[in-house]
Amino acid sequence: MRKNFRIALAGNPNCGKTCIFNSLTGARQHVGNYAGVTVESKSGFFTLGELEIELVDLPGVYSLSSSSPEEAVVFDELTRPGIDLIVNVIDSTIPQRSLYLTTQLAELHIPMLLTFNMSDDARKKGLEFNIPKLEKYFGSPIVRTVGNTVSGVTALKNKLASALKNLDDHGVPMLSYGADFDEAIEAVAEKIEALDIDRYKHIPGRFFAIKLLEKDTCVMNISDFKPAWDEVDKQILHLRESHAIEADTFMADRRYAMLAGACRDTISTSIEKRREISDRIDLVMTNKFLGFPLFLAIMYAVFYFTFTCAEPFMGYIDSFFQFLGAAVGRTWNPETLPYLRSMVIDGIIAGVGGVIVFLPNILFLFFAIAILEESGYMSRAAFVMDGIMRRFGLQGKSFVPLVLGFGCTVPAVMATRTIESNRDRTITIMVLPWMSCGARLPIYALIIPAFFAEKYQPLTMWIIYLTGVVMALAAARIMKSTIFKGDGEVYLMELPPYRMPALKSLCFHMWDRGKMYLQKAGTIILLTSVILYICNSYPVKKEFSKDYQSETSALANADIPEEEKTEKITALENEMLAEKLEYTISGRIGKFLEPVFIPIGMDWKSTTAAIAALTAKEVFVAQIGILNSEGNADEESAGLREKLRKNYTPLQAFCIMLFCLLSIPCLATLAVIKRELNSWKMVFIEAGALFAVAYTVSFIVYQLGSWLGIGTKLL
Repeated sequence: MRKNFRIALAGNPNCGKTCIFNSLTGARQHVGNYAGVTVESKSGFFTLGELEIELVDLPGVYSLSSSSPEEAVVFDELTRPGIDLIVNVIDSTIPQRSLYLTTQLAELHIPMLLTFNMSDDARKKGLEFNIPKLEKYFGSPIVRTVGNTVSGVTALKNKLASALKNLDDHGVPMLSYGADFDEAIEAVAEKIEALDIDRYKHIPGRFFAIKLLEKDTCVMNISDFKPAWDEVDKQILHLRESHAIEADTFMADRRYAMLAGACRDTISTSIEKRREISDRIDLVMTNKFLGFPLFLAIMYAVFYFTFTCAEPFMGYIDSFFQFLGAAVGRTWNPETLPYLRSMVIDGIIAGVGGVIVFLPNILFLFFAIAILEESGYMSRAAFVMDGIMRRFGLQGKSFVPLVLGFGCTVPAVMATRTIESNRDRTITIMVLPWMSCGARLPIYALIIPAFFAEKYQPLTMWIIYLTGVVMALAAARIMKSTIFKGDGEVYLMELPPYRMPALKSLCFHMWDRGKMYLQKAGTIILLTSVILYICNSYPVKKEFSKDYQSETSALANADIPEEEKTEKITALENEMLAEKLEYTISGRIGKFLEPVFIPIGMDWKSTTAAIAALTAKEVFVAQIGILNSEGNADEESAGLREKLRKNYTPLQAFCIMLFCLLSIPCLATLAVIKRELNSWKMVFIEAGALFAVAYTVSFIVYQLGSWLGIGTKLL
């Protein structure tokens, strides 16, 4: 008797599929991406008595057509050998629409178990199901569940055990689309069966016949079916002449007509229908005048929750890495492998700690997003913003990632997965780096108070942020009109009923994203921290322009006030440090590139700092502080601001901020873009385009400002 099985979990978006997956598999999950596409996959394991089961959570889809990457992935997964059973999760509050996918799954003739989820909500709506009759229609057993509770999936487990023991006895669905269409299907199916295609022997020819008649892209791209195309064209022509309608449209109409009849015979309502609470809430949440202000208020609350809750945990993590660095420094003898010791403390621990310190922000941000998604509000947010975003060539679902970009670009890029259109998703990802992330804030906090009067500081900050938003929207409009040109796609935005999110599901969602952040961003930062340390440390300068040691000793013995002595010694030490840095790889690169960056107002120091900021934007502040001979690179350092005022004009300072805003984001962001778009080519195009735009805009501003004499005097 078999003991190992592979089950596919299929269903529409928002049907509670993930809750069932989490309830069955618990923590035994693996999250990954299907090769070649930007669709997330999950697989988990659980046991039923002696049975070992792998559960594959397929992306949520409305059909097995290939109009989206998710649908193509589900089609590919289900037509491959190896699936023993399909668990089709159905939102039982909207059965007729949910069962459209079921009609296509049934045609695969893979054993199937129908799970009528959210049965508690269906009862509240007064829906009653004739389960035996429905089972006969679809040739599959049916179980009712409440997926967001532990006890709600007990019946599913019992039904699963029974279904797996009787796989060979699964029923045959009673699916008929009318005599004329059934005859066309049969004619094409005979041609397909005659081809005897080895890799699809487990799938009936009828399934592929229907897909070919619908001109489904996935099946049309399978060269093995080309010999059947003549018969397909013949049958399509016959159906068009008989009904004056295209075969794919005709097929959809027949499916819905069949479902309408099936639901009419098997589903009834025991109470009079009335406006549900979700509809009453939507009268306010999606109101033409109130929807947008409420959305802004909710997003403000999300960010307030994120940063307020994360702040103490960030402090603990920061303290831990400071303690770890100090502990390693105390236990590791400075005379033993001093360079490796310095790399571990100043490079690896400091670099990785600088990224992990943002983990609480990531966790709480995605916890809040999960609440919005599972409660049903995120669909309303997309609906509210759709009209505004379409003016710029995007859609409503693009707005949430763009807003998240003000926090951190890495999770914002991940959040674009909710966008079905590859074109819209790619455009959104490409413009996201221009939404000024929180990591750039220390740069503004350092420069703005140093160069702009207090009354103009908020305005300057507002201009910087607004510049990023305007550039992002303008670029989106241009891309949609040129390289991503095409007719606007029509989206059916589902507004699922409001539901109370399940804590377990929220925690799983939060942990998945947090783990992904650590695995992807953390490893990139670790590597770049080591590289940056090497670039800032080697080669080591041994001959200096002056004898710093003698001058320091002389100052130490000088008869001057202690405060003045400390200040002069510190200045001397910083001058020596700056000379050392100028000699390193970073310094030499900065000097080499200085002629290129001078036209945009940047000297070798700010150029080197901008390069170092590829690791993390906050690194710019530390690097510019060291290179300007100030040991304390804290953004609140008055000494550093004073030094900057002596070295740069307000115009230069503004152009430095502008370049940091518009130029290449951190490497962690580029790594996530590669992961999401699955293309190194797009990453290099993105980096090159961002640099070109940043340089061009900064050049125009600096040269025009210099010509007009605006902000060109040192303070």
